[in-house]
Amino acid sequence: MRFIIIDGLDGSGKDTQANLIQKKYTENGDSVILRIHPEKDNKYGRKAKKALLGRGKINKIKSSIYYAFDVIRSVRLYYKKADTVIFVRYLVGVAYLPFPLAKILYIIFKRMVPTSEYMFFLDVKPEEAFKRVKTRDNEEIFENLDDLIKVRGKALKLINNWHIINGNHSIEDVQMQINSILDNLDKQNK
Repeated sequence: MRFIIIDGLDGSGKDTQANLIQKKYTENGDSVILRIHPEKDNKYGRKAKKALLGRGKINKIKSSIYYAFDVIRSVRLYYKKADTVIFVRYLVGVAYLPFPLAKILYIIFKRMVPTSEYMFFLDVKPEEAFKRVKTRDNEEIFENLDDLIKVRGKALKLINNWHIINGNHSIEDVQMQINSILDNLDKQNK
């Protein structure tokens, strides 16, 4: 089984790239499960999304907690249930918390949930991410330039052994970077 993780700032292109990866493997005949967190199909995902659309410190904490439960639920229900499983937003979600807590939780979660060599972080300049999220209808609690700068800094400190992809480029360029790594990993794992 191929376990692919796509993470990054809001506006980095995670959903777009995950859908392109899903299409790539589906067209090759693989069964594929795609989970984009927070998901709407369970109470934790719905509560996380509601908190993300709220304001204030309590909603930031609530969104992170419910998000974690949503991800753990997805792992329990979908991990190893298809040839390819793709999760959007996974471990780096802890970067929305204060850094000392984020670092501890990242280590704990990394030991609790599966990881793989197929982990991608779409790195986008916070200014570019902010420009992209401003085109959306619903602004989430962390979708402001100050939080995007802070979250990116914390995320880059947390991740190691991830494939860091420059997400400032076009959708096609980012897709080519990811596909190149996927193809090399697939060859190595045959």
